[in-house]
Amino acid sequence: MLKKSDLLILAAAFMSFLLSISLWFGVIGPPDREAGIFVGLWVPSILGTGLYFVLRSRSR
Repeated sequence: MLKKSDLLILAAAFMSFLLSISLWFGVIGPPDREAGIFVGLWVPSILGTGLYFVLRSRSR
């Protein structure tokens, strides 16, 4: 079962993914591919950081 913290991590990663796609294709303004790539790199960073904290809390 997913805990509230797990859902928050997944929600943050998904929101970052959506923002990256909207920047890449220009949904909220002119297309800015560099900004889309930059924000897209947040997704694995958010998931990796979340995984670190989940494993750290479960090992105690």
